[in-house]
This record gives sequence, C-alpha cells and structure tokens, in this order.
Amino acid sequence: MSKHPLKTAAHTADEPTRRAFACALASRLLGVTVGLGCTGILRSLAATTRPALAAAGIPVHTPRGRTKSVIYLFMRGGMSHLDTLDPKPGARTQGPTQTIRTHADGVRLGHYFEKLAEQMDKAVIVRSMTSKQGAHPQAQYLLRTSYEQRGTIQHPSLGGFVNLLAGKQNATLPGHVIIGGGSDMPSAGFLPPHFAALPIGDPDSGLQNARLPLGINDARFEQRMKALAAMNQSFQVNHAQREVKAYSDLYAEAVRLMRSEDLAAFDIEVESAAMHAAYGADNPFGAGCLLARRLVEHGVRFIEIVSNGWDTHADNFDRLDDLTPSVDQGLAALLADLDGRGLLEETMVVLATEFGRTPDIDQDQGRNHFPKAFSCLLAGGGIQGGRAYGSTDDEGREVRDNPVTIQDFNATIAANLGLPLSQVVVSPSGRPFTLADKGQPIDELVA
Repeated sequence: MSKHPLKTAAHTADEPTRRAFACALASRLLGVTVGLGCTGILRSLAATTRPALAAAGIPVHTPRGRTKSVIYLFMRGGMSHLDTLDPKPGARTQGPTQTIRTHADGVRLGHYFEKLAEQMDKAVIVRSMTSKQGAHPQAQYLLRTSYEQRGTIQHPSLGGFVNLLAGKQNATLPGHVIIGGGSDMPSAGFLPPHFAALPIGDPDSGLQNARLPLGINDARFEQRMKALAAMNQSFQVNHAQREVKAYSDLYAEAVRLMRSEDLAAFDIEVESAAMHAAYGADNPFGAGCLLARRLVEHGVRFIEIVSNGWDTHADNFDRLDDLTPSVDQGLAALLADLDGRGLLEETMVVLATEFGRTPDIDQDQGRNHFPKAFSCLLAGGGIQGGRAYGSTDDEGREVRDNPVTIQDFNATIAANLGLPLSQVVVSPSGRPFTLADKGQPIDELVA
C-alpha cells in the first residue's frame, strides 16, 4: 500500500472538494491525462466503453499470441551499442570498453553488463536496428509510437495500442503502467484518456492517492457517494445522460481500485530483503524492475520502466560506470526471477533505446547521436534466446545484414502478443492508423 496517503484535509462535503478528490484519483489510479481539467477528463471518459468503441469502428481484441505481458525497459537518451550490446574487440572505435563472454555461444557484451551476460541464454540481441531520426524528441516519439512526430496529431504509444487492442487481463488494475517516465512521453495519443498509462514516479512509494482524504472515514465517504448519486440522478433531467454517466463511471472505477486487494501489487515492501538485494532495489531502476514483476503477477499487460541519462556526449565511459550497474543488475534479476517463477515464457522483456552512439569518440571522450546502427534486446514471450540477430560492420558503423526498423521491432512485440497488425484504428479526425505502421514482425526470432 502507499506510504503517502492523499494529504487533503477535506472537512466539508462541498462538491469542489469531492471533485478534486475524484480528479486526483483519476489521474493517479486510472492513468488519465493530468493536463486536462476534470470536466474534460470526464467528458473524454464517456467514450471509453466497449460499445462506444465498437460504434466508432474501434474493435477490442483478445490476444492469442504466446506473450501475455510486456515489460519494456527504455534507455532514454541513446545507449551506446558499442559499449553494451554490440562490442567490437580490437576495433579502434571500441575505446577502453572491454568485452566479456556470455552464456550465449559466440555472443559477447561490453564489460558493463556482467550480470546480464549470465542470463543471455534467455535473450536475443537485435544488432541491426536502424533509423533516420537522430534528434531525441523525434527519435523517442518514433520508437514509442512507430510514427514520425507531427504537430497535428498525437499517436498512441505501443503501450497505448496494446492497452486498446489486447484489453486488460485484470479488470481492476490499469492495463498500462509507466515507472519513472515523464508527462512528455506519448501514451494514449488520440485514444480516449482511459487508455493512457498510469504513471508511477517512485516505485518505492507504491500507488499514491489510494487512500481516503484525511478526516474522511468509510462511513462518511459512503454518505458522500450516496449524495453524489442522488445529485447525478436529478442532474440527468437537464443534461446529457452520457455526461453524467462519465462522472459516475469515474468515481466507481476509482473507488473499486481503492478497495481492491490488487492494490498490494504496487507494494514492493512486502518482498524479502534478499529479493530487494537481488534486484538492487535500493535504486529506482532496480525497484522498478521488482515492481514490474509484481504487476505482471497481478495481470498488468504493459509495464514500462524508464532509465534516464544515456545522452553521453561527454565522458561516455565514466557515465557508463554510473548508468549501467542498476540496469545490469535489475534486468538480470528480472530475467532470472521471471524464469524461476514460470512467467518468462508468457512475459516479453524488452530493452530499447532511440538510437546508438557514434563509433568515433570525440575530444570530450564522448559519443554523439547515431541512428544508422544500434542495438535492442528481446527476451521471453516465446523469443528464441541465446543469440544475436543481424550484425554491424567491424567498427559498428553500418548494418551488415538483416536490417530492422523501429516499426519492425514494434511489430515483433505486437505479433507475439497476438495483436492484429493490419487492424485499422481511426483517429477522431478520421485518419486510419495501425499499431506498427508498415512494420513487419521478425519471424526468425520466435522459437
């Protein structure tokens, strides 16, 4: 449970206080867009029911693939492929990074990933990623949505599409959660805000705003809810029923989550000291990985964990000394833990970044943006591990074989979830879109 209850001293039963409380619950518990006013949120939520989606030509599908959940680790800023997943022993572009053997025959990693090396029998490195987007906002947007950024539309992220097309596994919990991400990250896009991700800023703090306001007990809260229901009933006489129902649905879903036993999924403090130590849960990324495992156990479909700071224009190697330990430990523990619990076969773990870093090292001992060739990683969910797919040349400059676009990479994730890549989703402006644009899944990666 959350260690930080909502700190609103609500001593009156006036409507503005109730409304503020509902908005706080909506923004934290339902993952709706915080930037909208409460009235705007409720108006948008009126269109989120399955019948409304069907009437709008937006079907909701049940996945039939091997993967049930996705844990998506995003290395924000551009992770150097040469120093992590695609080292080049002996090349002049390698710099001081050493290479190490792994539990996958013939696959080597940069020395920063010692713990991941022991789990590489479970993963495949895609070393032939390629893109044309070399600026952070545009490249991150493309990675997360499969579409180029436009000023006239906000596309749903991969998680938003999955939330729409796959639906929830657990009706009480959100279908999409982002741990450590910012409000600038694409989520629901043009979809109703109901499909937006629930943001978790600090995985150690659990789910915030999940308790009643200070001074409000259960009896008083029930009294308020009954008064609200009566007020809504009379309100329908002069206002559209759909608008009123949106208010009622918002309150009902928030209250249902508040009272659900599934709230325990967000509490990593119940895990043993040994488990915390294994994940390195004394840092946010390790704690996020531990929380992600708990959310998968409770049926959350798509969980993202964001690691910031990978824009290493200067002091690349010193920066990697700081950045990689938490990712190495958290990812390795996650793979081993999921495997030990029998969950890895149905949970895909993704490590991705928007582009790589230049093979040439600059005068500040840094590497610059390099979208032409970079690496990502897939594990679990039916992926055949213990190998690398595609390759770059001897200096890591050019993709040598099996080029993979960001759209292809996202299509592979979606295909393993059993989602229809050709399913058209129509935006409010009437424009058709598909989950991974024109991307094609990489069938050779599936066991």
